[in-house]
This record gives sequence, C-alpha cells and structure tokens, in this order.
Amino acid sequence: MQVLMINKLYYPVIGGAENHLYLLCNELKKCIDVRVLVCNTELKTVIEKLDNLEIIRVASAGILFSMPLGFTFPLWLRRLEADIIHFHHPFPLGEISYLLTKPKGKMVITWHSDIIHQKHLLKFYEPFLLKLLERADRILPTSANYIESSPFLRRFRNKCQPIPLGIDVEQFKLTPGIENAAARIREKYGSKILLFIGRLVYYKGVEYLIEAMRHIDAHLIIIGEGPLENKLKTLAHGEGVAEKMSFLKPVRDEELPHYYYACDVFVLPSVARSEGFGIVQLEAMVCGKPVVSTNLPTGVAFVNQHQKTGLVVPPRDAQALAEAINTLLKDPKLRKKYGKYGKMRVEREFTKEIVAQRVLEVYGELI
Repeated sequence: MQVLMINKLYYPVIGGAENHLYLLCNELKKCIDVRVLVCNTELKTVIEKLDNLEIIRVASAGILFSMPLGFTFPLWLRRLEADIIHFHHPFPLGEISYLLTKPKGKMVITWHSDIIHQKHLLKFYEPFLLKLLERADRILPTSANYIESSPFLRRFRNKCQPIPLGIDVEQFKLTPGIENAAARIREKYGSKILLFIGRLVYYKGVEYLIEAMRHIDAHLIIIGEGPLENKLKTLAHGEGVAEKMSFLKPVRDEELPHYYYACDVFVLPSVARSEGFGIVQLEAMVCGKPVVSTNLPTGVAFVNQHQKTGLVVPPRDAQALAEAINTLLKDPKLRKKYGKYGKMRVEREFTKEIVAQRVLEVYGELI
C-alpha cells in the first residue's frame, strides 16, 4: 500500500498538525510505504530522506492568509501516484491542487479545524471545499464534537469517522533527569506553578488567563511566541500581575516534560473553534497533571473531561478560570485524582500507536 500524506508544512516546523503528521508517518512507515508532500519555507524545492521517509518540500514564495504559496504544488501532486491520498485540512492550496489534477487513489481527510479566522477567504473557497468533501472517501475529524459543530462536516457526517490525535508517551515518561530538571524549575519559580504552552495568537485566549492572575496566588509560566506577545506583556503590567508571570520562548521537545512535571495545573484558555483539539492537554495529562480548559464545541472538551481529568469553564471568563484554578491549587488530593485519571486516559486512547492503528484500519477498509 502506498500512501501520500499532504499538509502545509512538516517537521521540524512546529505546529499541532505538523506534530501529528510527524508521529503518524513514523508509525505508519513500519508497515506501509509513506511519502510526504508539503511546502518548503523557502523558494526552492527539496527532496530529502528524513527518518527513512521521503519528504518533498515544494518551493514556496512566502505566506498568504496562513498558507504557503507553493505554485508548483499541483504539478507535484499530479506526478506522485498513491493508493491513498491523505490530506490534513485546512490546506486550501493542496486541496485545490487535488481538484485541478484529479489524481487516482482513495482520498482521506484528517479534519484538524474549520477555516475560522480568514472569513473572506472562506467565502471564495467554500465551493471548492464542498466539492472536495463530496469526493472524499473518508473524513477523519479529531473528535465527534467537531462533526456537529462544523457546518461543513454536518453535511457529510455519513463519511466521518472520528480519530483523535495522539502523542509519543515515551517522550514524557518520568526519569531522574526530568525529575531533577522539574525540581530546578520549581526552585526558580515557586511552589505553585501554572503552565500554558502554545502560540500567542487570538484564539488561545491568554488575555483572560492574565486577567485571572489577579485572583490567583501562583506563578504563571507562558511558553510560546506569536503576534500578540508584546500586547500580552503590556496587559500583564497593566493588570499588575507581571511579577508573578514569566514569558519563555518555545523550548526543545526534550525540555517540555521538565515544565509539565514542574507545574501544578496546566491551563488552556482558548476562546475560538480554531482550537480544534488542544494536543498540549494530552501532554500535560500523561505527566499526571490536571487541566483547566474551556467549553468549546470542539475536541478541547472531549480531551479534558470535566471533573475527571480537570475542570472545564466557559470561554472568555477570567473569573471562572480563576475559580477553577484556585479550586485545584487548594486541593492536592483532587489534583492527584484528576492527574491519575488523565494519565490513564491518554495511555488507553491517545498514544501514537493506537491512533496509527486506527488510521491503518481506515486505509484497509478503503483498499
């Protein structure tokens, strides 16, 4: 079986879809032939072997509306044959390329998120997207929640088969080295630590978490960067909470467990459906940490189960965030209870091996 994976970008570029694709391909390659077709971050086409996978990075002239401008992408898609063509949506360039070239092979779409922010682009793109969904053989939303909340997936629910994202559990196993690094972080930032990891963009809702910090006696570590970084730092000073917050640049993958194990509570205060899943919740949960997240009609509330793995609050509500966080900070037994259940839930449902096996079963049914 030959599978062609298609996405905007690929590792080492960091992003939810990119991380999922990297883990999925490295599992699938153990039993089937996988190639990856993506855009490059510069104006040259590169074909390389990475982890024994062939990666084709098509020359890109830049980024427009969050999409790489790989003008030769249709030519590459026409040239590459596969039994399964597996898209990771949203990627309008790749999807329009498919409609133009009409390659052979069954077509699968992993639906990470609707197009939310670029509303003007969506008005133009909607007819093409509907045509793509009509041609799809199987659509894989990352949660059942997204089927009902998406105006597109609802129309094609008979083709939908939810398969969540997964993580590499081994990366987050506690070792003496990780334990020592976590202890050093606690020594530096204090005995009560909150953690947020993610891009500093509109849909993450970090401003509400900063507002909530007025009522929380703990130190908040924010790991990430993005267009709102300076605005959020200014807000922290304006709210009088800058002294109990630290903004850190993104850390290497091997350093992430240090911060998860150091924190007491992980917080994901997202406010828009652009947050389709929240894979960082899984990473915190497998480290035994409770999560506070928001009740979005996406996979976020599917991952973090209210009063089982953490607490779920209304979006855009700083007071509710503060109350939930304080409830957990004041009750170590409750934190331990939610953390234990969350770790078990990840190991049972969200490992990269389990997710890859479910995707393989879909391929097998189509072939």
